[in-house]
Amino acid sequence: MRLAVIDLGTNTFHLIIAEQNVGELQIIYKTNQPVKLGEDITKNNLIIPTAFERGITCLQEFKAEIDKYEIDVVKATATSGVRSAMNGLEFVEAAKERAGIEIDIIDGDEEAQYIYEGVKWSGAIMGKSLIMDIGGGSTEFILCDEENLVWKKSYNIGAARLMQAFFKSDPINEADTNSIINHLEEELKALKIICKEYEPETLIGSAGAFETFVGMINPAIDIKTTATADIPLLDYRNLATKLINSTHQERANMEGLIPLRVDMIVMASILTNYILDELDIKTIKLSTYDLKMGVLQSLKS
Repeated sequence: MRLAVIDLGTNTFHLIIAEQNVGELQIIYKTNQPVKLGEDITKNNLIIPTAFERGITCLQEFKAEIDKYEIDVVKATATSGVRSAMNGLEFVEAAKERAGIEIDIIDGDEEAQYIYEGVKWSGAIMGKSLIMDIGGGSTEFILCDEENLVWKKSYNIGAARLMQAFFKSDPINEADTNSIINHLEEELKALKIICKEYEPETLIGSAGAFETFVGMINPAIDIKTTATADIPLLDYRNLATKLINSTHQERANMEGLIPLRVDMIVMASILTNYILDELDIKTIKLSTYDLKMGVLQSLKS
């Protein structure tokens, strides 16, 4: 049986195709496109026309791949970018009519559940952990261990959202940084309370920005074939400082930093620093398995 999962993120659309043999899943194709569906979304809470068209074009291309591979089951999930946009349902209708893709808009709770299942599959969870998945529109936090999901919540503090609201200087100045931190203080009260009680020992970053951190810290690691990797705390701290203090142009010239993340990586660094500082976590790991792998796992028969 062949399965396809489409993950419509606020920044990036992903397609993953897997073959199931005797209960085992083998990935036979994967691709992604930096669609930037959430471009300027904070202005009027709308998917702007150019982003709308980029999204539909991408889905038409994904559908061509799906047809080529003769897929039995397709599941397409949309998260914060579509969920929060006033014209999100219009986009879902257009995807069905123009690309032949039926989209399931999932809520923040379902999103966090799928992320947990994906990260668990990677083998990254060992002991009390806090999973953080920094998306473009939202960021999910999941408290867990190898066996149980203890608590989960999705917050509208994705990197694209923070960037559009607060990133007004180059390099980012103290005033903008403080505005972000004050916003996080306000938003993440419940997370801090439950973490004080649960005391997670490890921060597990789910894909996205954390893949960039690992790739920049250790270019020898092949992210494409890696399920999980350790992120040395000191190396991360040094890199985050460098990213936050650099200009857009300096970051654009850095090895291992894809164009889509040149500015969003600053938001991801500030957010990650905030979590490490507030919760006094000393161990960081990467899981390259995230929401799409959790969705794939759920389709297994």
